[in-house]
Amino acid sequence: MAVLQYIFKMKQIEYKRKEGWKPVCVLSIAGSDSGGGAGLQADLKTVSSLGGFSATAVSAVTVQNTQGVKAVSPVPVETVCAQVEAVCEDLHPDAIKISMLPDAALAAPLAEILKKHACRHIVIDPVMVATSGHTLVEVPGVRSLVKHLFPLAEIVTPNLEEARVLAGIEIDNDAACLSAAKKILQSGVKAVLMKGGHAQGEAMKDLLLTQRAPDRPLWLCSPRIHTANLHGTGCTLSAALAFFLASGYKLEEAVSAAKNYIDQAIEAAKDMRLGEGSGPVNHFFAPVACTPPLPKKHAL
Repeated sequence: MAVLQYIFKMKQIEYKRKEGWKPVCVLSIAGSDSGGGAGLQADLKTVSSLGGFSATAVSAVTVQNTQGVKAVSPVPVETVCAQVEAVCEDLHPDAIKISMLPDAALAAPLAEILKKHACRHIVIDPVMVATSGHTLVEVPGVRSLVKHLFPLAEIVTPNLEEARVLAGIEIDNDAACLSAAKKILQSGVKAVLMKGGHAQGEAMKDLLLTQRAPDRPLWLCSPRIHTANLHGTGCTLSAALAFFLASGYKLEEAVSAAKNYIDQAIEAAKDMRLGEGSGPVNHFFAPVACTPPLPKKHAL
């Protein structure tokens, strides 16, 4: 009995020592992936594995697995907005990650909620088409996203196909990639991270371009990892980016840290066998405990 009492008292002391601290909180507004590799599920795993707390607002329920998307059921606009309002008024998220918005009518009221709560570090991954080719967001939805939410975003993270739709130009070389990024910046977003994973070649080449330095593009290169497990890589990258921005990283540092995380998650899953199609990455290759921040003088 004495031992049990001692342990209980020690736990009380530990709780009081930590009482009042707040983990980095990221709100993900996205579709649910029944296969668990992309969408909200990828966002939850990413933020959790990095030591943060992930809140969610479900924008759509998808029926999918590693072989593709079979159906998409949008959640009513009022329900999506109510979820976001509930999280923002209580949890006060440090960052917002937005991806799949299947209803064009959702962008305007969602923007008003984000402005009302003065939300910061808004990262938009403009998901339009699934890897399987299934259309997730129609053209009116894309236009509404650009009009109402891009001006609020700190950064958007389109892949080459999404960038082609957003910029309205073909992208087949570095010059075209840069031109597309500049056109996307004209929508009012502060920065663009254009993901080059769909391009050919042994090097993965991404482009970061910002409003404050539109004539100084930053190219990020890494070796291509040959694997069939690439489902949810865009979701994972943007969720990690939101986490690092919320953690106080400068934009370039956050992009670099997010890139490093997704590269390691891909590498850790390259030989994994899960499903018959495009499998997920390994989000938990090196999980970080969700703990109180260290005093600055002891910070690593």
